[in-house]
Amino acid sequence: MPTPLTLSTHDSMVLLVDMQSALLPAIHESQALLSRASRLLRAAQLLGVPVFATEHCADKIGGTSPELKPLVDHVIHKTHFDATLEQHFQPQLPTGRSRVLLIGTEAHVCVLQTGLGLARLGLQPVLVTDCIGSRKVSDHRAACHRWADRGLERISAEMAMFEWLGSPAHPQFREVLALIKAG
Repeated sequence: MPTPLTLSTHDSMVLLVDMQSALLPAIHESQALLSRASRLLRAAQLLGVPVFATEHCADKIGGTSPELKPLVDHVIHKTHFDATLEQHFQPQLPTGRSRVLLIGTEAHVCVLQTGLGLARLGLQPVLVTDCIGSRKVSDHRAACHRWADRGLERISAEMAMFEWLGSPAHPQFREVLALIKAG
C-alpha cells in the first residue's frame, strides 16, 4: 500500500532527539525552538500521537528539557549519534507507526543521522524543519540540504498539526488551532 501524501495520527509518531538541558543553551535561538517544539508536542498529545525522546549520554548532558519532558511518553537512552544503532532502539518504538516526525538537536548530527538510520530501517522519517536546531545556522541549513538530497520529506510544525487534524470538524480543532496561533 503506498504511503499517504498527508500525515495521519494513526501512523505517525514524534521522535524528540536530544533536546537536553545542558545542550540547549548552545543552540541558536534555543528558546524559540523550545516554544515551537512544545506546541507540536502538545498537539501530538491532544491528538493521540505518541512522543518518544532520545537522550544522548544523559549522565553528561542532562535529561530532556524540563519544559518538554512532561510531553514525552517514553525516553530511549543512547550513546551513538544515530539512535537506530542502539540495539534497544527499534524494539522500544510503537508498532504500526511508520511515519516518524523528527525534531530536536543537533540538526546536522544526531537528528540527521537518526533520520537516515530510520530510512535505512524502512521507516519514513519526516524532518520538521522549524523544530530542529544547531549551534550554527549554517549547520541547520546543511542538514536540511542533505535531507533533501536524500529525497526525504520535510515539513513545518504547522503543516503537521493541520494534516493531523484533517478538517475543522476534528473534535480537538479549537485546542490545536490555539497552539498554532500562539506561535
